[in-house]
Amino acid sequence: MKMNKMAEKPMPSLLFGMALPPMVSMLIQSLYNIVDSMYVAQISEEALTAVSIVFPIQSLIISVSVGIGVGVNSYISRKLGEQEHKEANSTVAHGMMLATIASGIFCLFGLVGTEQFLQMFTQDAAIVADASSYMYIVVYFSFTSFYYILIEKIFQSTGQMSIPMMIQVIGAVINIVLDPIIIFGWFGFPALGVAGAAIATVTAQFICMLLSFYFLLKKNQEVTLKLREFKYNVETIKQILFIGIPNTCMNALGSFLVMGLNAILISFSTTAVSLYGVYYKLQTFVFMPVSGLTQGAMPIMGYNYGRKDASRLVHCLKICLVAALGIMLVGVLLFQIFPAQLLDLFNASGEMHVIGIPALRIISISFIPAAFGFILPTLFQSMGKGKESLIVFLLRQFCITMPLALLLSKIWGLNGIWLSFIIAEIIAALVSIALFKRLITRDRVLNKEIEATATSKFN
Repeated sequence: MKMNKMAEKPMPSLLFGMALPPMVSMLIQSLYNIVDSMYVAQISEEALTAVSIVFPIQSLIISVSVGIGVGVNSYISRKLGEQEHKEANSTVAHGMMLATIASGIFCLFGLVGTEQFLQMFTQDAAIVADASSYMYIVVYFSFTSFYYILIEKIFQSTGQMSIPMMIQVIGAVINIVLDPIIIFGWFGFPALGVAGAAIATVTAQFICMLLSFYFLLKKNQEVTLKLREFKYNVETIKQILFIGIPNTCMNALGSFLVMGLNAILISFSTTAVSLYGVYYKLQTFVFMPVSGLTQGAMPIMGYNYGRKDASRLVHCLKICLVAALGIMLVGVLLFQIFPAQLLDLFNASGEMHVIGIPALRIISISFIPAAFGFILPTLFQSMGKGKESLIVFLLRQFCITMPLALLLSKIWGLNGIWLSFIIAEIIAALVSIALFKRLITRDRVLNKEIEATATSKFN
């Protein structure tokens, strides 16, 4: 009899077997993000500022894409755990419908809101021109992100991690190769500058989308897209959005945080805005592997929660916490020891070095408590507890950081802004632990064995 790996395979090998592919793909995605900005920085610091201003909109597109995908992932995992395969297939089609609607909304926003959005941050005509050309392309082709990210989450919900990793790697490599060719006009191509960076991005995403559809329709044996059998179901939409909306809000808060901080930073200098854009790209090298870990963990947690196997669920949680703390510690050491070298990757000016070296060292301290803010909300989402996840991310990304940044910037200048990150992550970590302790006393699946085991972990 074939072993059900989600229910029976030893947890360490199961978790890292499922988490390693998305961790690798996320690392490669981080590399692409950094290389993209490195090339843009060679044009000018103003070009880097333009891309940094648009970056929150790109992040918002990804946030909504991932939110829908995570909602679909969570519901499919639970339905498979309950052996309800027809409902799992129906969830795929409903996810496609939501992705189509969301991408249409972003296209409409790009059509009517681009200029107004950019002028909120700068009146510099050159920066606005570069940012406009970049933003139009990214927004109009946002459907590529929506579809391929959704399909990535569908594969992950069934424990198939290698196909999404392969597609992600192909997309990142294509992007990295196309960037200098289109930005600087190599091999006879016209030099398109900042717009070239956007074209390289959407081209890679389009290829990822095509590959994703191919593998979903031809290779996925557990769930697939069956449009002929599609019947609209309000309950399925509710279940997707119940997890998807909080997840989108969590991730989107990061985008709004960047917008808000850019508005504060521009009052200091455009270099400060560029620096924050650089930091945001650099921190993906730390946060993305942890995000990949959560992608591997969520279907395991969701499946075992669905089948009421609480001990495996908590075993997965423990391993995730230890691994996340280890990754974050490595990130802290890199930012503490090599801040100047990290900035030099982006052709940093003397002014950026002056403000950037202390910035990287201060912010990196927040990585350690952030591990709890990543892993515990993943458990909440896998159990269908979207509200708890949203509370933690609200604290991490907006409710504390923005007011503190505004207040402390008036007291300690730029360093006050960076300090707000540490305070926000510590408070969010403490709240996430408190929510977890409350959850284990109330949830029927989390039995007395879990309460004793999990509580001892944090006391």
